[in-house]
Amino acid sequence: GLILKGIDRKVHARMQMRIGPPVIQPFRDIKKLLHKQTIIPENAVRSIYNNAPILAFAAAIAVMVYLPLGPFSPLLAEGGDLILVLYLLIIPSLAMVAGGFASGSPYATVGAQREMVLMMSYELPLASVVVAVAWKMSSLGFGSSAFTFPVIMSFPIWEHVGAVGAIGAILLLITILSVLPGEMSKIPFDAPEAETEICGGLLAEYSGRNLAMFMLADAVKIVALGTFVIALFFPWGLTPTLERTLDVDIHKYFGWVIDFLFYMFKLIVLLVAAVTFPRTGFSRIKIDQITDVYWKRFGAVALVGVFLLLLDLQVL
Repeated sequence: GLILKGIDRKVHARMQMRIGPPVIQPFRDIKKLLHKQTIIPENAVRSIYNNAPILAFAAAIAVMVYLPLGPFSPLLAEGGDLILVLYLLIIPSLAMVAGGFASGSPYATVGAQREMVLMMSYELPLASVVVAVAWKMSSLGFGSSAFTFPVIMSFPIWEHVGAVGAIGAILLLITILSVLPGEMSKIPFDAPEAETEICGGLLAEYSGRNLAMFMLADAVKIVALGTFVIALFFPWGLTPTLERTLDVDIHKYFGWVIDFLFYMFKLIVLLVAAVTFPRTGFSRIKIDQITDVYWKRFGAVALVGVFLLLLDLQVL
């Protein structure tokens, strides 16, 4: 996750004709914060203020045990599904909101309020995408297993739709890609942390190890969100294609390495396309505009995608 943050910053700088920080800069930032003093505001609710970063990081780590990392199946493949992952992805943001309110800062309070509005804004299109993909799997006869990652990855949506359904799937993909910068609080959807307006908002009063914990949670969440999208829409590995193309048998362990590197490549491309490009090409928008964009624009796009999937099923 820290490497991905470094790549994002480097590509962002290059697109602005700057050199930018080295890719390993996030590691240096974490190291620096871990050695700094943790300052707690006098009027903060200490228990919530100190435990919020821990909760955010723990929830982000918990998400990863239910997600497939390239060729490696989830550690708890049978213990959770799409719905559980969605709930766990909400917790880091809720922890930041709690920490913002508990810090007693007016800047953090405004940031926490904006974060709650942002969460309510992108959850509608995100839920629409997840329900649509799971519904498509259930139409193939998987029943309750339609919400599990093994089923979704074994039967990619692109291989089970016609032309109309493919257009619907593309609209759903566009919708979930639009959610990523909102989930990560990146421009143009970074109103809760607007440094030039509210001095970092939610994190205005955090420092030292507490701030480092929030940064680590954000890094893990980036990997979780990217992996989530890959599992839904791009679950393929590279090894089977190489074996068919080259007519060779690739050793299992070597195949794992190839597929994991391919998974990392997909993560990087996804991050650059969905997060880096928008934050370089667009400016921050106001919180009421964010709600308008997610509910009226991308919410409508998601519903059209769901309708096209339904229409495709009727045609088939």
